[in-house]
Amino acid sequence: MKRVLTILLCLLAGFPSLMGQERDTLLTVDAELTDAYLDTVNVRKRLDLNNYSTFGIQYGYGLNQTAFNPTKRQGLLYTPMNVGIVFTHYEKLFGYLPYFGLQVGFFKGQDGYKFKQDDEGEWQGNVDGATQCTFDYVEIPAMALGHLDMWHFKLMAGGGFYGAYRYKIQRTGEPSLGFDEAFATSFKDYEHKLDYGWTVTAGLGLVFDPIEFHVTGRLRYGLGSLYDPDYYSEYYYRFAGTMDIIISAGIHIQLTKRSGKTTGQLRRQAREMIYNPQP
Repeated sequence: MKRVLTILLCLLAGFPSLMGQERDTLLTVDAELTDAYLDTVNVRKRLDLNNYSTFGIQYGYGLNQTAFNPTKRQGLLYTPMNVGIVFTHYEKLFGYLPYFGLQVGFFKGQDGYKFKQDDEGEWQGNVDGATQCTFDYVEIPAMALGHLDMWHFKLMAGGGFYGAYRYKIQRTGEPSLGFDEAFATSFKDYEHKLDYGWTVTAGLGLVFDPIEFHVTGRLRYGLGSLYDPDYYSEYYYRFAGTMDIIISAGIHIQLTKRSGKTTGQLRRQAREMIYNPQP
């Protein structure tokens, strides 16, 4: 019994020193977890989008036709001038659905119509003798966007409305069809300069924060007519609305941070993973 009591007393006497040694070991490990060390911890990141805004410059190439009623056979009018600036704001719906945004822009572009000739050289259509017409306009589109983001890639689609003002006209035609050269570069009284309609867009983007490269296709469908419906006959109305496809490329700069945590937040996350690992 005396020997047992002696052994227990020895163990109790050495316990504080063992606890102190364990404490010193923990302090040593904690001291080694410096900021430089925590920066090397491989923390798997998750793309957590913020509410953020971008400002961009876009250039586009247009494929243009005009929807005539009564219909007229025509070809495509190619317009290489569609340039503008765009402001986009991406916002989480209900605070946690990062799939929505709003976009507004200001563009300078061109549209119009172009008729074709048949095999015999006869024109298949004209407007007061004009066989080709190009309008220069300024435009303000406003659209609601849906987007799906990955780390360096995003998909976008949306729709909305636009308003435009035609400030210049250039047309060519055949005198034999009744074309008046006096109106080759000027509007007639019954022709409309104001335009409006709906627009839809779809595209993709490459993202290298804080720069985004976008390629988009946009459809513009005019709801206003190019001229008064009764300008030719008060009994038989005529309508003509522009219909354009614009292929654009643009560079967009993020005005606010798109995603990610600060360095301090990543360090705290690394400490949490080390000291409180999830089972």
